[in-house]
Amino acid sequence: MRKSVALFLAVLLALSLGGCGKKEEAPNQGKDELLLGFAQLGSESGWRIGNTKSVTEAAEAAGIRLMYNNANQSQEKQIKAIRSYIAYRVDVIAFSPIVEEGWDNVLREAREAGIPVIIEDRYIKTEDETLYAAHIGSDFYREGVMAGEYLLRKLSTLPADKTLNVVELEGTIDSTPMLQRRAGFRDTVRDEPRIHLLDSICGDFMISKGKECVKTMLEQYGSGIDVLFSHNDCMMYGALEAIREYGLTPGKDVIIISVDGEQQAIDLLKEGQVNCVVECTPKLGDEIMRVAKDLAAGKEVQREVYSHESSFTEFDDLAGLAPRGY
Repeated sequence: MRKSVALFLAVLLALSLGGCGKKEEAPNQGKDELLLGFAQLGSESGWRIGNTKSVTEAAEAAGIRLMYNNANQSQEKQIKAIRSYIAYRVDVIAFSPIVEEGWDNVLREAREAGIPVIIEDRYIKTEDETLYAAHIGSDFYREGVMAGEYLLRKLSTLPADKTLNVVELEGTIDSTPMLQRRAGFRDTVRDEPRIHLLDSICGDFMISKGKECVKTMLEQYGSGIDVLFSHNDCMMYGALEAIREYGLTPGKDVIIISVDGEQQAIDLLKEGQVNCVVECTPKLGDEIMRVAKDLAAGKEVQREVYSHESSFTEFDDLAGLAPRGY
């Protein structure tokens, strides 16, 4: 009898221990399929929607399981999503940071969990560069430079006594594209005495705010505005509405420069309503999947991966330009 009870207790203990082990097993353990957690910052523009599409389609093509979250412009929600990926024990985390600061704590948690992190599109500010493994995205400073180079070229076609007064529609305050596009543009035109920056205002990368901001600047400066430099296409669409409603013709009365390269912006460029569109491609999915696979395999990866981009202007032949896809 005692032997039977002892045997029963031993079996019960083994089952109990086995159950505990099962409970702590990582969701992706024992599977060949890589699990990637992707925290997107929002869906505020055609560019962002195209970026999300690129990531989801690339994950499916690469055979990578994707956990996706849209933070809808909230850093708090994005941090919460990253923490959920850590708890779920994904293989790799990728995210596009809303702003540059405030990420150290959650990224330390990812590092302590042994999960490598990819920064997508924008950058973060941190004193500990080991908190992320790679950045994949655009050279925003170079985009600002290309916008400035176009304006210098445009100025060279105008009478020698002509000056250009510029207003700037900036993106989300303290976001990487806002900071670097502004710096690149200003560094490029700062030594040209015929170019003057009248004003800059944050349009938060949104159509409605772009229109609101330009309406305000038109009320203040009127036809004294010669150039609009918009940090993205969405704000530019709203700005064009405000310019038309004021009674000016965009592309003629006001030189229009924008960044992103959405199909709608290229169409407006071909129609003469926009003068220059600087490309910022959202198609980063394939590179993210390639780097994620290398990180999951324990390989060393290139820390900075820039996409190849160019600009399109009124001086170019755009007849053969392929559809943008976003």
